[in-house]
Amino acid sequence: MREKDSVSIYFVQLVVHALRDQPLRLQSVLEAAGIDMALLNDPESRVPASAFATLWLIQIKELGDEFFDLDSHGMPPGSFALICRGLIQEPNLEKALRQCLANFGLFLRDFRGSLIVRGQRAIIAVDNHATDPVKRRFGEETFLLLMISLLCWLGGRRITIDRAQFRHSRDRLSDDSLLWGFNLSFGEPRTEVEFSSHYLRLPVVQSLPSLKSFLRTAPQWLVIRFRNQRGLAAQVYQRLRNSHYGHWPTLLEMADELKLSPTTFRRRLEREGCAFQGIKDDVRRGIAQQKLRETAMSVVEIAALVGFQEPSAFHRAFKKWTAESPGRYRARTAR
Repeated sequence: MREKDSVSIYFVQLVVHALRDQPLRLQSVLEAAGIDMALLNDPESRVPASAFATLWLIQIKELGDEFFDLDSHGMPPGSFALICRGLIQEPNLEKALRQCLANFGLFLRDFRGSLIVRGQRAIIAVDNHATDPVKRRFGEETFLLLMISLLCWLGGRRITIDRAQFRHSRDRLSDDSLLWGFNLSFGEPRTEVEFSSHYLRLPVVQSLPSLKSFLRTAPQWLVIRFRNQRGLAAQVYQRLRNSHYGHWPTLLEMADELKLSPTTFRRRLEREGCAFQGIKDDVRRGIAQQKLRETAMSVVEIAALVGFQEPSAFHRAFKKWTAESPGRYRARTAR
């Protein structure tokens, strides 16, 4: 964790939500973590990542709950460590994730996660029966943060989220693209995150010694260590996402815009686990999915919008991206 790392006040509000009606107790917890209580009223404020990590651990002790009283049953201290001990015994990420979802279900009553694999796509979906709307929102985001961060840690690498959607609505945060990727939407019928299923075949690379280290530093792993870092890939994605496909630069033109040589441009993307063509495909897929979900545009029109001259080529590409035809995807997700 770098000294300059910081966390949106939104996540502080999430952690201390259970104390919202107990101002003296809330102030005591925040002061112990070195966080000014007045920041809770400023949605644009940020706190040092180290202070947030400290708050996370203090609040678990304060509440006796590793899920911050967002669930009607919760997770007694030690639950998370117990779950992790079982996960490091699994041979690959798919088996570890399925066991993780099942084990969280032994403790939580209001939040249930399921893994859906459709060809090259994997989806973690969350069912939520909490009655309090704020707890529903905070609980779903906490649940998915835990799932994705655990997957990243178990595999020893960042899992790139291709699509994330939440049932609740809220203002967007500067941290959102770092945590959930760029294809993010709110007010959807279901809460879920989607990523490439090839990650599920990765081996679990952690052991008991690395688990002990992980548990000591868990808060920073959860919202800092493996989030989608601000980097070159993010700049390229935003550049493409904010312009029409017909105006997209070539690799050489993109490198020139960034004042990099083509070789350096490729190498830096590779360090972030990306390639220029892959980012272009991510943007095309994201735009196509959004238009299928949210508009009445025809498939032919959407195909042209994302650069396909032949609808048949778009059908093939979309099925490769999502393991579904555009029509089936629209029928399943349209509002």
